[in-house]
Amino acid sequence: MARRGHGEGSIYLRSDGRWAASISVEGGKRKTFYGKTRKEVQEQLKTALHQQQQGMLASGPQQTIKQFLMQWLEDHKHSIRVRSYERYEEMVRLHIIPVLGRYQLQKLTAQQVRAFYTKKLNEGLSPTTVNGLHAVLHKALDDAVRLGILARNVCDAVSPPRRAHFEIQPLSTEQAQQLLAAAKGHNMEALFALALTTGMRRREILALKWQDIDFAHNTLHVRRIFTRRPGNRYIEAEPKTEKSRRSIALAPMVADLLKQHRVRQAEAKLQAGEAWQERGLVFCTAVGTPLNPSKVVDRFKTLLKKAGLTEIRFHDLRHSAATILLSMGVHPKVVQELLGHNQISMTMDIYSHVLPTMQKDAVSKLNDALQG
Repeated sequence: MARRGHGEGSIYLRSDGRWAASISVEGGKRKTFYGKTRKEVQEQLKTALHQQQQGMLASGPQQTIKQFLMQWLEDHKHSIRVRSYERYEEMVRLHIIPVLGRYQLQKLTAQQVRAFYTKKLNEGLSPTTVNGLHAVLHKALDDAVRLGILARNVCDAVSPPRRAHFEIQPLSTEQAQQLLAAAKGHNMEALFALALTTGMRRREILALKWQDIDFAHNTLHVRRIFTRRPGNRYIEAEPKTEKSRRSIALAPMVADLLKQHRVRQAEAKLQAGEAWQERGLVFCTAVGTPLNPSKVVDRFKTLLKKAGLTEIRFHDLRHSAATILLSMGVHPKVVQELLGHNQISMTMDIYSHVLPTMQKDAVSKLNDALQG
């Protein structure tokens, strides 16, 4: 039989010996709380009534973290970039669900989330990777709050680990010259020269097509990237951001290398005969199919050894292009547009190590000008 305390809603003792409390929520439904004692459910009801007054009471169905995240991924499958979806799905499947998946979504605590981050760090994941897990979980729970499934996002109460600071390793002008000299005659000479002089991302270079290059004006247009799918398949996708769609001026020496590369590709096409698969790609295999990015990296490492240079990442060619240009006094806004950064603040933050030299040069020029 229901026993109602003053202003506290319905509280009653169930036949199984547990206490229960319930309140009316939107849609004419009732939300019920359970506990071992009357005092326990009375406190739950008091909190719920306060949340209801503040418009913060979640009235969604009970479900596990796994159930919610699987549906969340499905709902986002066609609204985000393919690569972003694959990254989210991998984080959820490999890391979040195995640890947190069994918990009730509405009962997830900040302590459980913090323990999850600690566990992943102890397993050897980098702080940057765990920070990424936090971002995905936080985004998913934010959506749960907006949908009225949760009253609050417990991730707000947990600080993710500090991202690891990665030191870029750009080549100096002299080292860049060494690399280009070692690449003379290499079948990927044009590819390495293009990366070093334009700062293009590897996925942008491998998706480049001949139709994207305007030899009359020595410019090229970044219109697509390659993204990896399960089974090591590579498909075309939209560039990383709107700013990533850009036009880039080509150095005359690089334009010449690309023309020579096109002649050699035409010869390879004749030699391949019917085996050739025309994709219009600038850089491709001996039968016209997309290059494996890992193979490009392997060739790059071999070239670094030949040039007598310390091993760096292929992506550091992008940093090298930006650093050399900035050290030559090229305006950061120009470098931002060349790299396809969304904001100039991003460019300035990444290449802050070049700024002191730029400032000294600027002050020196100001000094010369004022002294006449």
